[in-house]
Amino acid sequence: MADQETPATGHGPEAAGANGRARPIVRYGDPVLHRPCTPVEAFDAALAELVEDMFASMYAADGVGLAANQIGVDARVFVLDCEDADGERTVAAVVNPVLILPPPPRELMVGDEGCLSVPGAFEDTPRAATAAVEGFDVHGDPITVAGTGTLARCLQHEYDHLDGTVYVDRLPKKARNRALAEAGLR
Repeated sequence: MADQETPATGHGPEAAGANGRARPIVRYGDPVLHRPCTPVEAFDAALAELVEDMFASMYAADGVGLAANQIGVDARVFVLDCEDADGERTVAAVVNPVLILPPPPRELMVGDEGCLSVPGAFEDTPRAATAAVEGFDVHGDPITVAGTGTLARCLQHEYDHLDGTVYVDRLPKKARNRALAEAGLR
């Protein structure tokens, strides 16, 4: 996920992704972005390397979240580094996540949303005001990440990627076409 106002910065040599290599970000229209990702079965060195590369790729692109398919890898894993509505920063990698939203009727937040796979375009996108994911960390240990504000938006956005949905797919046709044109993808 791209963040128009507060890109992730300040990562030091001990930070997530410090041992990774930035990979090119796949653009909207690439088939890997438009199909559900395959669940991760092995929690091994290859997964750890993928996660490091994902963090490095996200930071290099000034993003706050990145799904594996955004660097062309068909795997149900995403990384994030963003703040919740109270300014509390969360840095996490989540493998095989399950999205948990409050029961309807949900409080919605509408705000600018962007995506590294649709560069430069931001559109008002409604999302649940709170969200959580349950899954596993890179070692296979259970993990839960819950949040509000940008963190809630990011959890929903990255989870969508793993199901083959890019945020512009949720927009009305006119807004989707405007975002894709702004990103040079139409």
